[in-house]
Amino acid sequence: MTAVTATPPRAAGARSHVLADSMTMLGRQLRHVLRYPELTVIVLMIPVIFLLLFVFVFGGALGAGLGPAAPPGAVGDRGDYAAYVLPGILLLTIGSIAQGTSTSVAMDIQQGIVDRFRTLSISPGAVLSGHALAATLQSVASVVVLVLAGLAVGARPTAGPVEWLLALVLLTGVAFAVSWVSVALGLVSRTVENASNYPLPFVLLPFLGSGFVPTGSMPTVLRWFAEYQPFTPIMDTLRGLLLGTPLDAGTGVVAAGWVAVLTVVGWAWARRAYARPRRS
Repeated sequence: MTAVTATPPRAAGARSHVLADSMTMLGRQLRHVLRYPELTVIVLMIPVIFLLLFVFVFGGALGAGLGPAAPPGAVGDRGDYAAYVLPGILLLTIGSIAQGTSTSVAMDIQQGIVDRFRTLSISPGAVLSGHALAATLQSVASVVVLVLAGLAVGARPTAGPVEWLLALVLLTGVAFAVSWVSVALGLVSRTVENASNYPLPFVLLPFLGSGFVPTGSMPTVLRWFAEYQPFTPIMDTLRGLLLGTPLDAGTGVVAAGWVAVLTVVGWAWARRAYARPRRS
């Protein structure tokens, strides 16, 4: 039986191959998505169901509460509430895809695929980037579908082309940041089951922020958490861009800061976890 030996790492002059390796790993992940389209459909359908649920079941009552001095029992505009809740559902979508990314990374580890990659002349960063880039592309595609669903149920954003572009850039940045964190979570998970649960906070944060109701309606302790957690400034910035709601300039800076911090932490954590021998 022939022993598998590790291939020596490439010389410093071959670093230009990192991009090619990353594209190869990205292609591998995208082929997985195409091979199992039902998983993508499920990931897409859950946020769409949440959107329909909140707009058509709760939208009348919650929409009434968005306006100033809404009288008791008033029926609000479901279209207004659809526009309000859309940023939260968008981040919920990104969080749901993070669960699949973490699970995919853990499965590669459990099946020995990552160990095989370690023996090949492949940049470690490329192996990780393939998962992160594929998850980002999947998130952006899901965001587009969800925005179309939001328009179909009555959301009427007032954004111009520049605001739409900025919103897309922000959402892409969030997806990229969350993808790197989910890759790291998959690497440190002992089991595939744990890997699917670790990114759950990304799904819960929109609920515990300004995603579905204004933070001012929450109890004091919960309101404090909601106002200072990462997703609230991101959702508020998206509303300012898409709906033209009043937006403090500092909120956008805080949102961009959170995206940068999550990206750097996720990338560094994933690289370190990949380089560290895995414990059984």
